[in-house]
Amino acid sequence: MDHLLEKITVIDCASYIAGPAAATIMSDFGARVIKIESPDIGDSYRSLLRLPGLPESDENYPWILTSRNKESLALDLKFKEAHVILHKLIKKADIFITNYPFPIRAKLKINAEDILEENKKLIYASLSPYGEKGEEKDKTGYDATAWWARSGLMHAVRNNSNSEPSSSTPGMGDHPTASALFGAIMMALYKREITGEGSEVSSSLMANGLWSNGIYNQAALCGANFVENTGRGTKGALAEKYKCKDGRWFILVMLNEEREWPLLLRCLKREEVNDDKRFNTREGRAKNSLELMKILDEEFLSKDWGQLKELFEKSGVTFGSISEPYDHINDQQISDNEFFTKFTDKEDLLTVDSPIFMKDEKKRKPQTAPEIGEHTRQILEELNYDKKEIDKLENKKIIRT
Repeated sequence: MDHLLEKITVIDCASYIAGPAAATIMSDFGARVIKIESPDIGDSYRSLLRLPGLPESDENYPWILTSRNKESLALDLKFKEAHVILHKLIKKADIFITNYPFPIRAKLKINAEDILEENKKLIYASLSPYGEKGEEKDKTGYDATAWWARSGLMHAVRNNSNSEPSSSTPGMGDHPTASALFGAIMMALYKREITGEGSEVSSSLMANGLWSNGIYNQAALCGANFVENTGRGTKGALAEKYKCKDGRWFILVMLNEEREWPLLLRCLKREEVNDDKRFNTREGRAKNSLELMKILDEEFLSKDWGQLKELFEKSGVTFGSISEPYDHINDQQISDNEFFTKFTDKEDLLTVDSPIFMKDEKKRKPQTAPEIGEHTRQILEELNYDKKEIDKLENKKIIRT
């Protein structure tokens, strides 16, 4: 066996990112993923590139990222003939993933009870914005609303308490949510290995947002007193963002101050700062963080980022570069760990690998994302449809090949 999940077949009957991205992770480990999409426009996620404010490109990079390795079956589920095809697929599949709103699932007859009736060993994986129960279960939502805004993350990351809320990047909550759904699916596969039975698993953008903002949410649950965010310096001078001479930014996260404070001063050749009684204790540095920040600001603004980075790396200080989009392309650490990987059929193009790895288990080399209905004919032929039947379905616009 070349890949761990190569005997697994996944039906991706979902749209946009979080649900389909869980299938993408499975495909990376060899699973066959059949994506069901509309014959006319395909998955509406194909149009995300046109969203105002996104980077402009001739390549449909959102689709490239999340739809790699998949086979496109263009099938209009509003027709009875389409459901005959779907049910034949379900009988052969291991996993069915959907994130369609619950009213649409009911209309298309793809609720869990409809699907599991066809295959008792199937795993039904459901992704929703706000969960499976309650008044808001039928409410539409995206990661910007259900994961970023509703979880409190949007409120928490403001520059200060008077700043307007910050926007998230596209898919920012979808991809970690997909990882959670992937984990749930793998747990269900393990259960099936033990019991021989399928099951239902679910996750939601809201649940994952609450988990991502878990420390602040747990603080609220414990009745904690939240500190007013007044901007830079609120968290202390040694857990702050700083600007360099060349305009680049970085962040210090020196939680182990007693060990790292002397290392920082030594690498900057500013050991005399510790002679100042305001800064020679942890309590003093916390109390006088704004004054310490002024000293550090002056020091960092006198040096380019490349110079500072080299000093920090030699010193043992905990820091992080605040990367800009093109930094990652030539990042040696990313290259050494193969976090970007080449397509087999487009070797001049890299894609972002999924963040899950297993020793001695090879990942599949990715293939580019499909065109609408690219694999429809092949899949129907596997289901014993002949050319005449396929052409008839296409003429009725039930499928697209």
